[in-house]
Amino acid sequence: MSSLRPFGLSTWLAAPAAAALLMLTPVSQVPAYAQTAQASPAPTQAAKPAPASPSQTTVAATSPAEQRGLTSRAIDKVKQVAKSAGDIFSRVPCLSPKGGSKTMGSLPHVASKLVAGKPVVIVAFGSSSTAGYGASSPDFNYPNRLAAQLRRQYPTADITVVNAGVGGEDAPEMMKRLQKEVIDVHPDLVIWQVGTNAVLRDLDPGDTAKIVEDGIARIQAAGDADVVLVDPQYSPRVTERPESANKIVKLLGKVAELRHVGIFPRFEVMREWHEKQALPVESFVIADGLHMNDWGYACFAQLLGDDIIRSVGQIKLGVNVPADVRTYRPM
Repeated sequence: MSSLRPFGLSTWLAAPAAAALLMLTPVSQVPAYAQTAQASPAPTQAAKPAPASPSQTTVAATSPAEQRGLTSRAIDKVKQVAKSAGDIFSRVPCLSPKGGSKTMGSLPHVASKLVAGKPVVIVAFGSSSTAGYGASSPDFNYPNRLAAQLRRQYPTADITVVNAGVGGEDAPEMMKRLQKEVIDVHPDLVIWQVGTNAVLRDLDPGDTAKIVEDGIARIQAAGDADVVLVDPQYSPRVTERPESANKIVKLLGKVAELRHVGIFPRFEVMREWHEKQALPVESFVIADGLHMNDWGYACFAQLLGDDIIRSVGQIKLGVNVPADVRTYRPM
């Protein structure tokens, strides 16, 4: 993702659309990084008043400090409710691609660990849409949403999802930290989100694909880890460069085929939200025209988690998914 700060509402985000966006998000859209940096201390509990004298026992008024405490607790309660698994989809559901889709293929290492009840480590590797820029809080970034879904599905499993997202990076920068932040963690699954900043920075798509291919080869040589690539998001800042965006999407698909790894085609999935499910772009992308909002991250995580859960089911049933269908196509 781009490291640029979100700019003001662009021409494609009109007032009615902005109202629709507010209806779709459970809490206000404040970038996660900014919110973290500016977070205020948790409200302190109001001091208990001194015991009332007999003449004061009929006074029922609440002090301003107590009112503030009650208000803070009420706000916290609302936020907790908004973070529940289904609440974010209460107005707009997260639907699978119309007409069905091919699975991304089996993920034998992570699936076998889950079936055996062994600890599972997943590394979410990428840029700002992995870090969660645009989410209203860290709870709503996609790695945390994915972790919550998998823990609900496998409540006795020890599941760790490591967020290794750094805003503004693409393949060249990610390769510099691949060893330390991915390989040395000994993951069972690596979800590598890449390519958006290559489009925004006019990097050569062929060079990007070659770097990603080399990175996957290093991960595979280092140990038993499944890999899933995630291509760029469908958003105005990306689609305004259609030639570059289409090239990087196609080349990442070819890399996945060549290295026999999974690919989650985020670009096509998000395009379907807009073109086939008739969702306004501003209902899943924030005002900077680039990063996803809470609903966008949540639906992305949900669909990705569904594929992981499906793979576990295949392992349990003894289904051997051939490598040549390790591509997820929303057709």
